[in-house]
Amino acid sequence: MEQDNQMAADPAVQSLLPEGWLEITSMDLDAQGVARKPDGKVVFIDGALPTEIVSAQTTRKKNQWEQATLTEIHRESSLRVAPRCPHFGLHAGACGGCKMQHLDPAAQVAVKQRVLEDNLWHLGKVKAENLLRPIAGPAWGYRYRARLSVRYVHKKGEVLVGFHERKSRYVADMRECHVLPPHVSALLLPLRALIHGMEARETCPQIELACGDSVTALVLRHLEPLSASDLLLLREFALRHSVDGQVIQWWLQPKGPDTVHLLDTEPEPVPLSYALPDFGIVHPFKPTDFTQVNPHINRVLVARALRLLAVEKDERVIDWFCGLGNFTLPLATQAREVLGIEGSEALVARSRQNLARNQAQRGGLAPTSFVARNLFEMTPAMLVADGQADKWLVDPPREGAFALSKALADIHQARIGAEGAEPLPPEAAGWSFPKRIVYVSCNPSTLARDAGLLVHQAGYRCTAAGVVNMFPHTAHVESIAVFERAD
Repeated sequence: MEQDNQMAADPAVQSLLPEGWLEITSMDLDAQGVARKPDGKVVFIDGALPTEIVSAQTTRKKNQWEQATLTEIHRESSLRVAPRCPHFGLHAGACGGCKMQHLDPAAQVAVKQRVLEDNLWHLGKVKAENLLRPIAGPAWGYRYRARLSVRYVHKKGEVLVGFHERKSRYVADMRECHVLPPHVSALLLPLRALIHGMEARETCPQIELACGDSVTALVLRHLEPLSASDLLLLREFALRHSVDGQVIQWWLQPKGPDTVHLLDTEPEPVPLSYALPDFGIVHPFKPTDFTQVNPHINRVLVARALRLLAVEKDERVIDWFCGLGNFTLPLATQAREVLGIEGSEALVARSRQNLARNQAQRGGLAPTSFVARNLFEMTPAMLVADGQADKWLVDPPREGAFALSKALADIHQARIGAEGAEPLPPEAAGWSFPKRIVYVSCNPSTLARDAGLLVHQAGYRCTAAGVVNMFPHTAHVESIAVFERAD
Protein backbone atom coordinates (compact mmCIF):
# COMPACT_ATOMS: atom_id res chain seq x y z
CA MET A 1 0.00 0.00 0.00
CA GLU A 2 2.80 2.40 0.73
CA GLN A 3 4.53 4.49 -1.86
CA ASP A 4 8.14 3.34 -1.80
CA ASN A 5 10.05 6.42 -2.86
CA GLN A 6 8.71 8.73 -0.19
CA MET A 7 10.24 11.41 1.95
CA ALA A 8 11.29 9.60 5.11
CA ALA A 9 10.05 10.93 8.41
CA ASP A 10 12.79 12.49 10.48
CA PRO A 11 13.08 10.25 13.60
CA ALA A 12 14.37 13.19 15.60
CA VAL A 13 11.32 15.28 14.69
CA GLN A 14 8.94 12.39 15.33
CA SER A 15 10.45 11.72 18.75
CA LEU A 16 9.86 15.35 19.76
CA LEU A 17 6.18 15.27 18.88
CA PRO A 18 3.61 14.77 21.64
CA GLU A 19 2.44 11.21 22.06
CA GLY A 20 -0.02 10.18 19.36
CA TRP A 21 0.92 13.01 16.95
CA LEU A 22 2.17 11.93 13.52
CA GLU A 23 4.11 13.67 10.77
CA ILE A 24 2.75 12.98 7.25
CA THR A 25 5.51 12.36 4.74
CA SER A 26 3.69 11.36 1.54
CA MET A 27 0.45 10.11 -0.03
CA ASP A 28 -0.26 6.56 -1.16
CA LEU A 29 -2.17 5.29 -4.20
CA ASP A 30 -5.48 5.64 -2.34
CA ALA A 31 -4.81 9.32 -1.50
CA GLN A 32 -4.15 8.51 2.16
CA GLY A 33 -1.49 10.38 4.09
CA VAL A 34 1.47 8.18 5.07
CA ALA A 35 3.22 8.49 8.44
CA ARG A 36 5.49 6.36 10.63
CA LYS A 37 5.20 5.78 14.33
CA PRO A 38 8.36 6.10 16.46
CA ASP A 39 8.78 2.30 16.23
CA GLY A 40 8.74 2.52 12.41
CA LYS A 41 5.26 1.12 11.85
CA VAL A 42 3.51 2.67 8.85
CA VAL A 43 0.17 4.42 9.33
CA PHE A 44 -2.16 5.31 6.43
CA ILE A 45 -4.40 8.22 7.37
CA ASP A 46 -7.55 9.20 5.49
CA GLY A 47 -7.77 12.96 4.97
CA ALA A 48 -4.17 13.83 5.90
CA LEU A 49 -1.75 15.60 3.55
CA PRO A 50 2.06 15.58 3.23
CA THR A 51 3.95 17.90 5.67
CA GLU A 52 1.02 17.96 8.10
CA ILE A 53 1.28 16.97 11.76
CA VAL A 54 -1.94 15.27 12.83
CA SER A 55 -3.75 13.08 15.29
CA ALA A 56 -5.72 10.13 13.97
CA GLN A 57 -8.08 7.37 15.09
CA THR A 58 -6.91 3.87 14.18
CA THR A 59 -9.56 1.86 12.31
CA ARG A 60 -7.58 -1.23 11.30
CA LYS A 61 -4.37 -2.86 12.59
CA LYS A 62 -1.95 -5.27 10.93
CA ASN A 63 1.53 -6.36 11.95
CA GLN A 64 3.31 -4.03 9.53
CA TRP A 65 0.81 -1.18 9.11
CA GLU A 66 -2.30 0.52 10.40
CA GLN A 67 -5.16 2.45 8.82
CA ALA A 68 -6.57 5.50 10.53
CA THR A 69 -8.87 8.47 10.05
CA LEU A 70 -7.80 12.06 10.62
CA THR A 71 -9.18 13.56 13.84
CA GLU A 72 -7.16 16.78 14.26
CA ILE A 73 -4.59 18.82 12.32
CA HIS A 74 -1.86 20.40 14.45
CA ARG A 75 0.17 21.78 11.51
CA GLU A 76 -1.72 22.30 8.27
CA SER A 77 -0.23 21.88 4.78
CA SER A 78 -0.02 25.01 2.65
CA LEU A 79 -1.51 22.87 -0.15
CA ARG A 80 -4.73 22.12 1.75
CA VAL A 81 -7.76 23.80 0.16
CA ALA A 82 -11.44 24.00 0.99
CA PRO A 83 -13.35 21.29 -0.94
CA ARG A 84 -15.82 22.77 -3.41
CA CYS A 85 -18.40 20.02 -2.93
CA PRO A 86 -20.44 19.94 0.31
CA HIS A 87 -20.71 16.15 0.01
CA PHE A 88 -16.92 15.61 0.15
CA GLY A 89 -15.26 14.72 3.43
CA LEU A 90 -14.75 12.12 6.13
CA HIS A 91 -18.16 12.58 7.74
CA ALA A 92 -20.86 9.91 7.80
CA GLY A 93 -22.69 9.84 4.49
CA ALA A 94 -19.88 11.61 2.61
CA CYS A 95 -19.75 10.88 -1.12
CA GLY A 96 -17.02 8.45 -2.18
CA GLY A 97 -16.71 9.74 -5.75
CA CYS A 98 -13.67 11.96 -5.01
CA LYS A 99 -10.70 11.48 -2.68
CA MET A 100 -8.53 14.57 -3.17
CA GLN A 101 -10.72 17.68 -3.21
CA HIS A 102 -8.88 18.88 -0.09
CA LEU A 103 -5.57 19.05 -2.02
CA ASP A 104 -4.67 21.84 -4.46
CA PRO A 105 -5.23 20.54 -8.05
CA ALA A 106 -1.65 21.30 -9.11
CA ALA A 107 -0.37 19.34 -6.11
CA GLN A 108 -2.62 16.43 -7.07
CA VAL A 109 -0.80 16.25 -10.41
CA ALA A 110 2.58 16.31 -8.64
CA VAL A 111 1.50 13.41 -6.40
CA LYS A 112 0.44 11.40 -9.45
CA GLN A 113 3.73 12.13 -11.20
CA ARG A 114 5.58 10.74 -8.18
CA VAL A 115 3.35 7.64 -8.21
CA LEU A 116 4.24 7.07 -11.88
CA GLU A 117 7.98 7.50 -11.30
CA ASP A 118 7.91 5.26 -8.22
CA ASN A 119 6.05 2.49 -10.02
CA LEU A 120 8.34 2.61 -13.05
CA TRP A 121 11.42 2.33 -10.85
CA HIS A 122 10.33 -0.03 -8.08
CA LEU A 123 8.21 -2.40 -10.19
CA GLY A 124 9.95 -2.21 -13.56
CA LYS A 125 13.45 -0.94 -12.66
CA VAL A 126 12.93 1.68 -15.38
CA LYS A 127 13.69 5.38 -15.21
CA ALA A 128 12.40 7.57 -18.04
CA GLU A 129 15.13 9.61 -19.70
CA ASN A 130 12.80 12.63 -19.82
CA LEU A 131 9.71 13.63 -17.84
CA LEU A 132 6.88 14.94 -19.99
CA ARG A 133 4.93 18.01 -18.95
CA PRO A 134 1.74 16.72 -17.27
CA ILE A 135 -1.46 16.84 -19.30
CA ALA A 136 -4.03 18.64 -17.17
CA GLY A 137 -7.25 20.47 -17.89
CA PRO A 138 -10.45 21.63 -16.20
CA ALA A 139 -10.62 20.43 -12.62
CA TRP A 140 -14.41 20.61 -12.49
CA GLY A 141 -17.29 19.55 -14.73
CA TYR A 142 -15.12 17.07 -16.59
CA ARG A 143 -16.81 13.72 -15.93
CA TYR A 144 -18.79 12.93 -19.09
CA ARG A 145 -19.25 9.27 -18.14
CA ALA A 146 -20.57 8.03 -14.81
CA ARG A 147 -22.57 5.22 -13.25
CA LEU A 148 -25.12 6.63 -10.83
CA SER A 149 -26.74 4.29 -8.34
CA VAL A 150 -30.46 4.64 -7.66
CA ARG A 151 -32.18 3.58 -4.45
CA TYR A 152 -35.66 4.06 -3.07
CA VAL A 153 -35.31 4.49 0.71
CA HIS A 154 -38.51 3.25 2.38
CA LYS A 155 -37.81 4.84 5.77
CA LYS A 156 -37.38 8.28 4.25
CA GLY A 157 -39.91 7.81 1.48
CA GLU A 158 -37.49 9.29 -1.04
CA VAL A 159 -35.19 8.29 -3.88
CA LEU A 160 -31.40 8.78 -3.87
CA VAL A 161 -29.43 9.13 -7.12
CA GLY A 162 -25.64 9.40 -7.08
CA PHE A 163 -22.34 7.76 -6.18
CA HIS A 164 -21.85 5.45 -3.22
CA GLU A 165 -20.94 6.80 0.18
CA ARG A 166 -17.29 6.68 1.17
CA LYS A 167 -16.34 3.05 1.98
CA SER A 168 -19.99 2.01 1.93
CA ARG A 169 -22.55 0.24 -0.26
CA TYR A 170 -25.14 2.93 0.50
CA VAL A 171 -25.97 5.65 -2.02
CA ALA A 172 -24.86 9.13 -0.97
CA ASP A 173 -27.54 11.78 -0.48
CA MET A 174 -26.18 13.94 -3.32
CA ARG A 175 -27.86 17.16 -4.34
CA GLU A 176 -25.05 18.50 -6.49
CA CYS A 177 -21.82 17.19 -8.00
CA HIS A 178 -19.05 19.45 -9.23
CA VAL A 179 -17.10 16.87 -11.22
CA LEU A 180 -20.14 16.13 -13.38
CA PRO A 181 -20.94 18.62 -16.17
CA PRO A 182 -23.09 21.44 -14.73
CA HIS A 183 -26.15 20.44 -16.76
CA VAL A 184 -25.90 16.89 -15.38
CA SER A 185 -25.38 18.06 -11.79
CA ALA A 186 -28.55 20.12 -12.23
CA LEU A 187 -30.40 16.90 -13.14
CA LEU A 188 -29.69 15.08 -9.85
CA LEU A 189 -32.68 16.40 -7.91
CA PRO A 190 -35.07 16.23 -10.90
CA LEU A 191 -33.98 12.62 -11.46
CA ARG A 192 -34.80 11.81 -7.85
CA ALA A 193 -38.27 13.31 -8.30
CA LEU A 194 -38.74 11.49 -11.60
CA ILE A 195 -37.90 8.04 -10.22
CA HIS A 196 -39.97 8.70 -7.09
CA GLY A 197 -43.01 9.35 -9.30
CA MET A 198 -42.59 6.14 -11.30
CA GLU A 199 -44.38 2.88 -10.60
CA ALA A 200 -41.01 1.11 -10.99
CA ARG A 201 -39.26 3.27 -8.38
CA GLU A 202 -38.07 0.20 -6.45
CA THR A 203 -36.79 -1.75 -9.45
CA CYS A 204 -34.56 0.82 -11.20
CA PRO A 205 -31.13 0.37 -9.55
CA GLN A 206 -28.90 2.38 -11.87
CA ILE A 207 -28.63 5.21 -14.37
CA GLU A 208 -25.54 5.21 -16.57
CA LEU A 209 -24.51 8.57 -17.97
CA ALA A 210 -22.73 9.16 -21.27
CA CYS A 211 -22.34 12.72 -22.61
CA GLY A 212 -21.44 13.50 -26.19
CA ASP A 213 -20.83 16.90 -27.71
CA SER A 214 -24.56 17.61 -28.10
CA VAL A 215 -26.35 14.60 -26.58
CA THR A 216 -26.60 13.38 -23.00
CA ALA A 217 -27.60 9.73 -22.86
CA LEU A 218 -29.18 8.35 -19.69
CA VAL A 219 -29.28 4.54 -19.60
CA LEU A 220 -31.94 3.36 -17.15
CA ARG A 221 -31.43 -0.16 -15.77
CA HIS A 222 -34.86 -1.59 -14.92
CA LEU A 223 -35.58 -5.01 -13.43
CA GLU A 224 -39.20 -5.19 -14.57
CA PRO A 225 -41.01 -3.95 -17.70
CA LEU A 226 -41.87 -0.27 -17.54
CA SER A 227 -45.52 0.75 -17.65
CA ALA A 228 -46.91 3.12 -20.28
CA SER A 229 -47.21 5.84 -17.62
CA ASP A 230 -43.55 5.40 -16.60
CA LEU A 231 -42.43 5.64 -20.23
CA LEU A 232 -44.46 8.82 -20.60
CA LEU A 233 -42.73 10.30 -17.55
CA LEU A 234 -39.33 9.52 -19.10
CA ARG A 235 -40.31 11.21 -22.39
CA GLU A 236 -41.62 14.30 -20.60
CA PHE A 237 -38.42 14.52 -18.51
CA ALA A 238 -36.24 14.39 -21.66
CA LEU A 239 -38.25 17.13 -23.38
CA ARG A 240 -38.27 19.36 -20.30
CA HIS A 241 -34.51 19.11 -19.66
CA SER A 242 -33.15 19.19 -23.23
CA VAL A 243 -31.68 22.70 -23.01
CA ASP A 244 -28.43 24.62 -23.54
CA GLY A 245 -27.47 22.70 -26.68
CA GLN A 246 -27.76 19.29 -24.97
CA VAL A 247 -30.43 16.80 -26.03
CA ILE A 248 -31.44 14.35 -23.30
CA GLN A 249 -31.92 10.80 -24.59
CA TRP A 250 -33.30 7.90 -22.57
CA TRP A 251 -31.89 4.45 -23.27
CA LEU A 252 -33.35 1.40 -21.55
CA GLN A 253 -31.51 -1.66 -20.20
CA PRO A 254 -33.89 -4.45 -19.19
CA LYS A 255 -31.14 -7.08 -18.79
CA GLY A 256 -27.43 -7.25 -19.74
CA PRO A 257 -25.43 -4.58 -21.62
CA ASP A 258 -26.39 -6.10 -24.97
CA THR A 259 -30.06 -5.25 -24.31
CA VAL A 260 -29.46 -1.48 -24.17
CA HIS A 261 -31.69 0.34 -26.68
CA LEU A 262 -33.12 3.77 -27.32
CA LEU A 263 -36.49 4.52 -25.77
CA ASP A 264 -37.64 6.23 -28.98
CA THR A 265 -36.20 5.88 -32.48
CA GLU A 266 -38.74 8.16 -34.20
CA PRO A 267 -38.14 10.82 -35.27
CA GLU A 268 -34.55 9.89 -36.11
CA PRO A 269 -32.53 10.73 -32.97
CA VAL A 270 -29.48 12.97 -32.87
CA PRO A 271 -26.46 10.62 -32.75
CA LEU A 272 -24.33 10.44 -29.61
CA SER A 273 -20.81 11.46 -30.70
CA TYR A 274 -17.64 13.36 -29.81
CA ALA A 275 -15.25 15.27 -32.06
CA LEU A 276 -11.47 15.50 -32.32
CA PRO A 277 -11.28 18.90 -34.06
CA ASP A 278 -7.50 18.86 -34.49
CA PHE A 279 -7.90 15.96 -36.92
CA GLY A 280 -11.35 16.62 -38.36
CA ILE A 281 -12.62 13.34 -36.87
CA VAL A 282 -16.06 12.70 -35.34
CA HIS A 283 -16.67 9.49 -33.36
CA PRO A 284 -20.27 8.30 -33.01
CA PHE A 285 -20.68 5.88 -30.11
CA LYS A 286 -23.27 4.05 -28.04
CA PRO A 287 -23.61 4.88 -24.35
CA THR A 288 -22.26 1.47 -23.32
CA ASP A 289 -19.16 1.75 -25.56
CA PHE A 290 -15.87 2.58 -23.88
CA THR A 291 -14.95 6.23 -24.35
CA GLN A 292 -12.73 8.43 -22.22
CA VAL A 293 -14.41 10.00 -19.20
CA ASN A 294 -12.80 13.41 -19.77
CA PRO A 295 -13.24 14.73 -23.36
CA HIS A 296 -11.14 17.85 -22.70
CA ILE A 297 -8.13 15.77 -21.69
CA ASN A 298 -8.79 13.19 -24.41
CA ARG A 299 -8.37 15.81 -27.16
CA VAL A 300 -5.03 16.88 -25.72
CA LEU A 301 -3.96 13.28 -25.10
CA VAL A 302 -4.60 12.21 -28.70
CA ALA A 303 -2.68 15.20 -30.04
CA ARG A 304 0.23 14.60 -27.62
CA ALA A 305 0.40 10.86 -28.43
CA LEU A 306 0.54 11.51 -32.16
CA ARG A 307 3.20 14.20 -31.74
CA LEU A 308 5.31 11.79 -29.70
CA LEU A 309 4.82 9.01 -32.23
CA ALA A 310 5.87 11.43 -35.02
CA VAL A 311 4.32 9.36 -37.82
CA GLU A 312 5.66 9.94 -41.33
CA LYS A 313 3.55 9.69 -44.49
CA ASP A 314 5.38 6.56 -45.66
CA GLU A 315 4.96 4.61 -42.39
CA ARG A 316 2.66 1.78 -41.35
CA VAL A 317 1.26 2.04 -37.81
CA ILE A 318 -0.53 -0.48 -35.57
CA ASP A 319 -2.94 0.76 -32.91
CA TRP A 320 -3.25 -2.00 -30.27
CA PHE A 321 -6.39 -2.06 -28.09
CA CYS A 322 -7.88 0.44 -30.54
CA GLY A 323 -11.45 0.47 -29.18
CA LEU A 324 -13.65 2.76 -31.30
CA GLY A 325 -10.64 4.11 -33.15
CA ASN A 326 -9.96 7.03 -30.80
CA PHE A 327 -6.31 7.05 -31.91
CA THR A 328 -6.67 4.97 -35.08
CA LEU A 329 -8.60 7.48 -37.17
CA PRO A 330 -6.35 10.44 -36.24
CA LEU A 331 -3.37 8.22 -37.14
CA ALA A 332 -5.02 7.63 -40.52
CA THR A 333 -4.67 11.35 -41.25
CA GLN A 334 -0.86 11.03 -41.00
CA ALA A 335 0.33 7.52 -41.92
CA ARG A 336 0.60 5.46 -45.11
CA GLU A 337 -1.42 2.60 -43.61
CA VAL A 338 -3.02 1.89 -40.23
CA LEU A 339 -4.16 -1.33 -38.56
CA GLY A 340 -6.40 -1.18 -35.50
CA ILE A 341 -6.54 -4.30 -33.31
CA GLU A 342 -9.15 -4.77 -30.59
CA GLY A 343 -10.47 -7.67 -28.52
CA SER A 344 -14.17 -6.86 -28.91
CA GLU A 345 -15.91 -7.82 -32.15
CA ALA A 346 -18.63 -5.25 -31.41
CA LEU A 347 -16.08 -2.43 -31.09
CA VAL A 348 -14.32 -3.58 -34.27
CA ALA A 349 -17.65 -3.34 -36.11
CA ARG A 350 -18.23 0.14 -34.67
CA SER A 351 -14.70 1.19 -35.66
CA ARG A 352 -15.34 0.16 -39.24
CA GLN A 353 -18.56 2.16 -39.27
CA ASN A 354 -16.75 5.21 -37.87
CA LEU A 355 -14.02 4.84 -40.49
CA ALA A 356 -16.56 4.72 -43.32
CA ARG A 357 -18.45 7.72 -41.93
CA ASN A 358 -15.33 9.86 -41.55
CA GLN A 359 -13.93 8.82 -44.92
CA ALA A 360 -17.23 9.84 -46.54
CA GLN A 361 -17.46 13.17 -44.71
CA ARG A 362 -13.86 14.38 -44.75
CA GLY A 363 -11.89 11.99 -47.00
CA GLY A 364 -8.11 11.87 -47.06
CA LEU A 365 -7.71 8.96 -44.64
CA ALA A 366 -5.00 6.38 -45.24
CA PRO A 367 -5.98 2.76 -45.94
CA THR A 368 -7.15 1.54 -42.53
CA SER A 369 -8.37 -1.85 -41.36
CA PHE A 370 -9.63 -3.25 -38.07
CA VAL A 371 -9.37 -6.81 -36.77
CA ALA A 372 -10.40 -8.61 -33.59
CA ARG A 373 -7.73 -10.45 -31.58
CA ASN A 374 -7.47 -11.74 -28.04
CA LEU A 375 -4.64 -9.42 -27.03
CA PHE A 376 -4.21 -11.17 -23.68
CA GLU A 377 -3.07 -14.33 -25.46
CA MET A 378 -0.61 -12.77 -27.91
CA THR A 379 2.31 -14.92 -29.09
CA PRO A 380 5.31 -14.17 -31.33
CA ALA A 381 3.62 -16.07 -34.19
CA MET A 382 0.43 -14.03 -33.84
CA LEU A 383 2.44 -10.82 -33.61
CA VAL A 384 4.35 -11.55 -36.78
CA ALA A 385 1.15 -12.55 -38.59
CA ASP A 386 -0.19 -9.01 -38.27
CA GLY A 387 2.81 -7.74 -40.19
CA GLN A 388 5.56 -5.36 -39.26
CA ALA A 389 4.93 -1.72 -38.54
CA ASP A 390 7.22 1.26 -38.22
CA LYS A 391 5.47 2.48 -35.08
CA TRP A 392 2.96 1.28 -32.49
CA LEU A 393 0.39 2.96 -30.32
CA VAL A 394 -0.67 0.85 -27.32
CA ASP A 395 -3.68 1.82 -25.19
CA PRO A 396 -4.65 -1.18 -23.02
CA PRO A 397 -7.19 -1.48 -20.19
CA ARG A 398 -6.06 -1.66 -16.56
CA GLU A 399 -4.67 -5.17 -17.08
CA GLY A 400 -1.99 -3.69 -19.33
CA ALA A 401 -0.33 -5.21 -22.39
CA PHE A 402 1.73 -7.99 -20.83
CA ALA A 403 1.24 -10.64 -23.54
CA LEU A 404 2.04 -8.12 -26.27
CA SER A 405 5.17 -6.91 -24.47
CA LYS A 406 6.26 -10.48 -23.75
CA ALA A 407 5.85 -11.47 -27.40
CA LEU A 408 8.21 -8.62 -28.34
CA ALA A 409 10.62 -9.69 -25.61
CA ASP A 410 10.54 -13.33 -26.75
CA ILE A 411 11.42 -12.33 -30.31
CA HIS A 412 14.26 -10.09 -29.14
CA GLN A 413 15.66 -12.74 -26.80
CA ALA A 414 15.62 -15.31 -29.60
CA ARG A 415 17.30 -12.87 -31.99
CA ILE A 416 20.19 -12.23 -29.61
CA GLY A 417 20.56 -15.92 -28.79
CA ALA A 418 19.70 -15.58 -25.11
CA GLU A 419 19.95 -18.72 -23.03
CA GLY A 420 16.62 -20.52 -22.80
CA ALA A 421 14.97 -18.43 -25.52
CA GLU A 422 12.24 -20.18 -27.50
CA PRO A 423 12.93 -20.66 -31.22
CA LEU A 424 11.18 -18.20 -33.51
CA PRO A 425 8.54 -19.23 -36.05
CA PRO A 426 10.02 -19.34 -39.59
CA GLU A 427 7.94 -16.37 -40.75
CA ALA A 428 9.64 -14.15 -38.14
CA ALA A 429 12.94 -14.20 -40.03
CA GLY A 430 12.38 -10.94 -41.90
CA TRP A 431 10.12 -9.27 -39.33
CA SER A 432 11.27 -5.87 -38.00
CA PHE A 433 10.59 -4.35 -34.59
CA PRO A 434 8.63 -1.09 -34.39
CA LYS A 435 11.20 1.63 -33.92
CA ARG A 436 8.97 3.63 -31.57
CA ILE A 437 6.10 2.74 -29.23
CA VAL A 438 3.81 5.20 -27.49
CA TYR A 439 2.06 3.48 -24.56
CA VAL A 440 -1.02 5.14 -23.02
CA SER A 441 -1.78 3.65 -19.60
CA CYS A 442 -4.60 3.82 -17.05
CA ASN A 443 -2.68 1.79 -14.44
CA PRO A 444 0.88 2.76 -13.43
CA SER A 445 1.67 -0.66 -11.99
CA THR A 446 0.89 -2.60 -15.18
CA LEU A 447 2.67 0.07 -17.24
CA ALA A 448 5.74 -0.42 -15.01
CA ARG A 449 5.57 -4.19 -15.40
CA ASP A 450 5.34 -3.91 -19.21
CA ALA A 451 8.03 -1.21 -19.32
CA GLY A 452 10.37 -3.58 -17.48
CA LEU A 453 9.85 -6.19 -20.20
CA LEU A 454 10.32 -3.70 -23.04
CA VAL A 455 13.48 -2.17 -21.58
CA HIS A 456 15.22 -5.17 -20.05
CA GLN A 457 14.17 -7.95 -22.42
CA ALA A 458 12.85 -6.44 -25.68
CA GLY A 459 15.64 -4.01 -26.58
CA TYR A 460 13.92 -0.66 -25.94
CA ARG A 461 14.74 2.53 -24.02
CA CYS A 462 12.11 4.50 -22.13
CA THR A 463 12.81 7.93 -23.55
CA ALA A 464 9.95 9.81 -21.89
CA ALA A 465 7.00 9.44 -19.51
CA GLY A 466 4.46 11.70 -17.87
CA VAL A 467 1.09 11.79 -16.18
CA VAL A 468 -2.31 12.53 -17.68
CA ASN A 469 -4.75 13.96 -15.12
CA MET A 470 -7.85 12.36 -16.63
CA PHE A 471 -9.63 12.16 -13.25
CA PRO A 472 -8.99 15.28 -11.12
CA HIS A 473 -9.74 14.90 -7.38
CA THR A 474 -9.40 11.11 -7.54
CA ALA A 475 -6.35 8.92 -6.95
CA HIS A 476 -6.66 7.43 -10.45
CA VAL A 477 -3.35 7.80 -12.37
CA GLU A 478 -3.25 7.82 -16.18
CA SER A 479 0.04 8.25 -17.99
CA ILE A 480 1.87 8.11 -21.30
CA ALA A 481 5.30 6.66 -22.03
CA VAL A 482 7.56 6.53 -25.08
CA PHE A 483 9.85 3.61 -25.97
CA GLU A 484 12.55 3.66 -28.67
CA ARG A 485 14.64 0.81 -30.05
CA ALA A 486 17.93 0.84 -28.16
CA ASP A 487 19.90 0.14 -31.34
